Amino acid sequence: MVITPGHISMDETKLAGIKDWEAPKTIKGKYAELARPLHKLTKKDTKFEWTKPRDIAFNVLKAKFLQRPILQMLDDEKPFVIEADASKWATGAVLKQQGSDGELHPCRYISHAFTATERNYEIYDRELLAITNALKAWEHYLLGGAHPVTVLSDHKNLTYFWTAQKLNRRQARL
Repeated sequence: MVITPGHISMDETKLAGIKDWEAPKTIKGKYAELARPLHKLTKKDTKFEWTKPRDIAFNVLKAKFLQRPILQMLDDEKPFVIEADASKWATGAVLKQQGSDGELHPCRYISHAFTATERNYEIYDRELLAITNALKAWEHYLLGGAHPVTVLSDHKNLTYFWTAQKLNRRQARL
């Protein structure tokens, strides 16, 4: 990591190795570094086929790794915004604050791959889990702040929690 006043970015020497990645030629390619869609190839009794969609996914991921996302340094005097989302497989969230340019910039990222049990949750429970995971992970930044925390979610089903009269045990734990 390269730390400069107000920002954190990736070290160029760390990115150099990613530029030289080759597309895998066997099942034992660098799958630990790749995303879930490519992970399907590692499952038992799955024949290794390097298809055009997998090649595109690999190259997109490679390009994403080479981008240098800059994390803004946290400022206790500014309000925090959390953007949280959930899919069938995982949750993710970004802690953001407004920069000097007036735009929201990422300060922290978090993700969580669902367990087999969590994958069976209803979508509104998965979305709630994304939010609670973020709040728990970043509570030391958020508690006692001068401003309220804004949580953004793209899921309409979260309105269920505004109208539900009785939460089930799992929802109450979250």
